[in-house]
Amino acid sequence: MPAERLQKIIAAAGIASRRKAEELITGGLVSVNGQVVTELGTKADPERDHVRVNGKLLHGPERHTYLLMNKPKGYVTTLKDPEHRPTVMDLLHGVGARVYPVGRLDYASEGLLLLTNDGAFANRLMKAASHVPKTYIVKVAGTPDAEGLARLRAGLFIPSERGKRVKTAPAKIKLIREANNPWYEVTLIEGKNRQIRRMFQEIGHHVEKIKRVRYGPLELDVHPGEYRRLTAEEVKRLQSVRKAKS
Repeated sequence: MPAERLQKIIAAAGIASRRKAEELITGGLVSVNGQVVTELGTKADPERDHVRVNGKLLHGPERHTYLLMNKPKGYVTTLKDPEHRPTVMDLLHGVGARVYPVGRLDYASEGLLLLTNDGAFANRLMKAASHVPKTYIVKVAGTPDAEGLARLRAGLFIPSERGKRVKTAPAKIKLIREANNPWYEVTLIEGKNRQIRRMFQEIGHHVEKIKRVRYGPLELDVHPGEYRRLTAEEVKRLQSVRKAKS
């Protein structure tokens, strides 16, 4: 195998990002065959050379893992929670890789969540320009009027996390169950924080339930709290959507 830059080898092993790997190297925390290396241009052969980070021997590139989870409500979509609430990581057992969520679903929301250790893949999906459609089933308190729904479909201004008002992209809104508190199917091509809740709040209605049921070509097909691995074909299709829309 041809020699590669140390920071690339470290990143491929899932230890740290390339930028963080560079800091580890310049900080004298990386050794090759027992010799500490601090030069960023240094190369090594990951199959022949013994590369250690903080004294720990690397075992080659980490195999990419892609999971589809049905996130229950009452879990936060983070690796750790400062408030000690349960996280989606508590639901993972025997995965054999250090995965992390792609995007997020808020504490009270549920449904389809992707997790992976493929950083480049996750970053491209999370970029606003990805325009991967995401579909949610939403229960609303009270019945929005036609004018309000038209505003949602056209795009409207909602408050952002920083307080600034931002305009949403046009959304697809379809009534799927008539009731005093009706259910709608909502499809977005972006993912602003708490977007659906803030959109309906803007037209005067509280959202009672949110469940994501589709993400690009993927459909939710596991029980709450469970997960499965994506097939190679599903990963390929998701990558194709990403490339076509980005």
